[in-house]
Amino acid sequence: MLQLDPSATSPLTEQIVQGLIGKIERGLLSEGARLPSVRGLAQATGVSPFTVAEAYNRLVAGGWIMAQRARGYFVATRQRPPAAPVRSPVDDAWLLRRVYEDAELELQAGGGWLPHDWLYEDGVRAALRNLAKAPGDLLTRYGHPQGLPALRSHLQWRLALRGLEAPAERIVLTHGASQGLDLAVRLLVKPGDTVLIDSPGYSTLIAALLLHGAKLVGIPRTLAGPDVAAVAQAAARHQPVALFTNSALHNPTGTSTTAATAHQLLKLADRHDFHIVEDDPFADLQLHPSPSLASLDGLERVIYLGSFSKTLSPALRVGFLLARADLLTRATQLKMVAGLTGSGIMESATLSMLTDGHHRTHLDRLRDRLGEAQARVCGRLAELGWQVFHQPAGGLFLWAEAPPQMDVSRLTEAAATVGIALAPGRFYLPDGGSSRHFRFNAAWADNSRLYGWLAAQSS
Repeated sequence: MLQLDPSATSPLTEQIVQGLIGKIERGLLSEGARLPSVRGLAQATGVSPFTVAEAYNRLVAGGWIMAQRARGYFVATRQRPPAAPVRSPVDDAWLLRRVYEDAELELQAGGGWLPHDWLYEDGVRAALRNLAKAPGDLLTRYGHPQGLPALRSHLQWRLALRGLEAPAERIVLTHGASQGLDLAVRLLVKPGDTVLIDSPGYSTLIAALLLHGAKLVGIPRTLAGPDVAAVAQAAARHQPVALFTNSALHNPTGTSTTAATAHQLLKLADRHDFHIVEDDPFADLQLHPSPSLASLDGLERVIYLGSFSKTLSPALRVGFLLARADLLTRATQLKMVAGLTGSGIMESATLSMLTDGHHRTHLDRLRDRLGEAQARVCGRLAELGWQVFHQPAGGLFLWAEAPPQMDVSRLTEAAATVGIALAPGRFYLPDGGSSRHFRFNAAWADNSRLYGWLAAQSS
């Protein structure tokens, strides 16, 4: 059945595996065909039963064959290769799904994350090496319901440096800031409730609120944060249960809420009895930190969210939520009902990176690098006739309006055909209206290929 070569550099087990795969792919072994027993193939090829058993186990794990108890091994039914993908029209689903899965979109000019070599890859590798030496119970048990106590204690210290003082008991770790937002939505919003949200705002949050059955009222974003007059008018008219806002280095405009605006928002929340959900995943990227709503409020009306995806690695999926005691208890219960605990392994790795002595240097370098990229991207877009809403001093995003002569209706689809992912402004509007704006990610958009392509679209 198989011809093995004991003198070859390839191990005998690998020769059996590849030999059987070759026969299956060429149709010499059809689906459902019964394979020789372990002992039978060992005798036929002159190898030990252990070698054959190891090869069969690898083929089962790879989906090439299947084992049936007391019957033996059979060629598995293989899934047919999918037909060539047909690009769907660019819509919300494209932004939320295709951008993550399509390897052809290698230039993520509008993406929501940093390139891998901008993140703390060395720190991740070192943390995982350290975890390999950890006690077995850390690697095999469920985590703490609120998250790793040592990481929450460290967060208490880090947040206090920003003026946000809260005991570790008021912190719950989440599966990234996305789970934190989901918990906040389920804590505060019932289907049919009205919520206020930045316009433009975070596209994934907009989709989550709509799926939850909330009624959205967009609050225009100004250079100082949410438009206070618009909040006052909407709160008086609609009686919202919450305002959802990005405070520092806002997604997608790159603006940051000033202290004066924050004070006025808190007064309105108190007057009209609504909560504020402060999504703050970019706080560590600020060159000049601004006061958070939560630090001014003392977590009475504000639920505060953070994440390490933008500075360490999105693969960690570690974020955190702070709230007053009663809301924190309910948030922990909701977290447990939805997915039990977080990953103790990833939480431990995060703590290791934050305390390894090199994290501060990494952040300093990352802030400087983003600031320089922002300046270059803003300058190049302006040269091409784009109108930048605000030139951030750092952070990932900037918000720019296309030149009047440019046809933006199919710009995102055209970009995708040449491997460029753009993020059209309509995805960030709660009312789903049209927009000539696009979100750019400075780390990716600082690219001569993008500038050349955009220049060609204007001609």
